[in-house]
Amino acid sequence: MRKIGILGGTFNPVHVGHLMLAECARDTIGLDEVWFIPTGQSYKKNDLPGEERLNMVQMAIAGNPAFCCLDLEIRRGGYTYTYETIEQLRDMYPGEEFYFIAGADCLETIEQWKCPERIFKGCTLAAAVRGHSCMEEMERLKGELVERFCARIILLPFLEMSLSSTQIRERVRKGQSIRYLVPDSVSDYIKEKGFYREERQEDEP
Repeated sequence: MRKIGILGGTFNPVHVGHLMLAECARDTIGLDEVWFIPTGQSYKKNDLPGEERLNMVQMAIAGNPAFCCLDLEIRRGGYTYTYETIEQLRDMYPGEEFYFIAGADCLETIEQWKCPERIFKGCTLAAAVRGHSCMEEMERLKGELVERFCARIILLPFLEMSLSSTQIRERVRKGQSIRYLVPDSVSDYIKEKGFYREERQEDEP
């Protein structure tokens, strides 16, 4: 049985923080692969089309044999939920063990997600904790979720860093450099396509 990490998100655009998180989870848990899954129809109407965000993720992970990108949420159409994706993956790959990678703040909100019990049934949650100061609080939340849902949760110590797709889009809009914040191939693609030059969008991780 292989251990597969799942990293979802809008990736609008994908940046080095996403790649670092995936590699941290791969190394800490001993994952065989990490699968990036861009969202299909986003709740934020100003996001780029799924195909463009998919293209950028594929560029970003090129050269890392442990990373791959799936288009199943884009092909599914409509709004998608995490539990649906996890269950679809389990049906498609019954021999794999799945780990859903997310920021530790999801521990505070996951009970409001659609069908959280089905998420915990289908995978182990790998929550990245940024810095040591909040580890005690995350351990408390982890305990509550384990008790309520019989959840499997791993807390991943992760670098304290302030980087978001929102910041990158804002820098592009202002004509500022995004070098070293995204892979060069993604930076070139954003410039070639003229993405993010005028529109101001909502915050996202």
